[in-house]
Amino acid sequence: MTDPILTLSGISKSFPGVRALHDVSLELYAGQVTALIGENGAGKSTLVKTMTGIYQPDAGEIRVGGKLVTLPTAHSASAVGITAIHQETVLFDELTVAENIYLGHAPTNRFGMIDWKTMRKEARETLDSMAAGIDPDIKLKELGIAKKHLVAVARALSVDAQVVIMDEPTAALSQKEIEELYVLIELLKADGKAILFISHKFDEIYRIADRFTVFRDGEQVGKGMIKETSQSQIVQLMVGRAVENIFPPRNAVIGDVVLEAKGLSHPTEFEDVSFTVRKGEILGFYGLVGAGRSEVMQAVFGMTQTSSGRLVLDGQAIAPQSAADAVEAGIVYVPEERGKQGVITGEPIFKNVSLPSLKKTSKNGFLRMAEEFDLARTYTERLDLRASSLSQNVSTLSGGNQQKVVIAKWLATLPKVIILDEPTKGIDIGSKAAVHEFMGELVAQGLSVIMVSSELPEVLGMSDRIVVMREGRVIDTLDNDGLKPETLVRLAAGIAEEQAA
Repeated sequence: MTDPILTLSGISKSFPGVRALHDVSLELYAGQVTALIGENGAGKSTLVKTMTGIYQPDAGEIRVGGKLVTLPTAHSASAVGITAIHQETVLFDELTVAENIYLGHAPTNRFGMIDWKTMRKEARETLDSMAAGIDPDIKLKELGIAKKHLVAVARALSVDAQVVIMDEPTAALSQKEIEELYVLIELLKADGKAILFISHKFDEIYRIADRFTVFRDGEQVGKGMIKETSQSQIVQLMVGRAVENIFPPRNAVIGDVVLEAKGLSHPTEFEDVSFTVRKGEILGFYGLVGAGRSEVMQAVFGMTQTSSGRLVLDGQAIAPQSAADAVEAGIVYVPEERGKQGVITGEPIFKNVSLPSLKKTSKNGFLRMAEEFDLARTYTERLDLRASSLSQNVSTLSGGNQQKVVIAKWLATLPKVIILDEPTKGIDIGSKAAVHEFMGELVAQGLSVIMVSSELPEVLGMSDRIVVMREGRVIDTLDNDGLKPETLVRLAAGIAEEQAA
């Protein structure tokens, strides 16, 4: 066996309250695809950012071609031949294809000026070698997602990268475009590139990968050759942990159906989605990246419009055309991206909490600050918010405390159904426990909770029933009674029982 092109040894990385990576290792070989596998939050993204110079490791070493390197910047990673192609391509719409390919390393003439003719010529040659069928002179914004991915690959080839990282590259592609990407990966392998392929889709992994490495909770828990390992064995490595005794006991009495979704469809995101949630119930939604869970919740909340289907709340048909309509009806949504969608940065805590309830805290069109404070205090105290005062800028809070502000904001509206989208994403263990405990209190008080989560222990530890989605469809709805994590992973990834046996 030849020596690996890239070797990571003993890599560790921590953030305040979170250990993202602990003593992990990885080897990438020329002409081979290594699949990096793990649940959301397993540490895959942190590792990629460490490999590309965005994060600096707390410990460990990186070697390229056997030589020890340090990667203080993204540019330094590129200089040693490491490049990444992300799920959302990091390119510039207003520049031409050729300009995107050679941005930062354009060919120059003897006067040090950009040699535009040579740049366009070389860009065309690179694109033609890939059979991309893209004009290097058009602006990037004129291309679809799949073609943009090809431009990102062409950029990788233009800098003569030895290591190509592909992070969920097929998430937004059609099947035809995915097949074209497979052909391109084979070309990269034939050219001697070492490829790190990150995907949740087992059919893709077994189609193109030569090796695999599995991460769990920031640690490497297994590696090997794909041909020598069954899908069932990889699933066991991914989920291999108990969920008992981690989550608080709940004694909620589950009642009648509060919300029913019937045949919800969207032109591009999901199709024929049906489910019910009952009073006092936590209904979990599980699926892999691109399954359509968040998109369904945003439609229920009125943020996007469905092409067909209907919603019934407390026996009455509703059709929210906006988030305000949903809130008025009694449905609220705590988004996954709390920093972008959940809070208004630059504003104090009390204003964030009172924002959806201004009718309660105003009179004759004038806000009553004292009532805003009282409202905010009532709900933030229930969540044990840690802040110096309610006047503190919400942007200065930790991720867990920002999440509590978002939840407090919506609880103040006295909803019937609260949707929690990745409620503990990116927050520390202590804050996770507080959120879980409070979810139990919500359903004990008779609220209905829909929880979207990519964390298997959380889904299994908190849900009464679990809806599994894959590629925009509901695959199954399961009672959480002795349910095994392997069952959820197989359903979400489309692995048949007989394949895993």
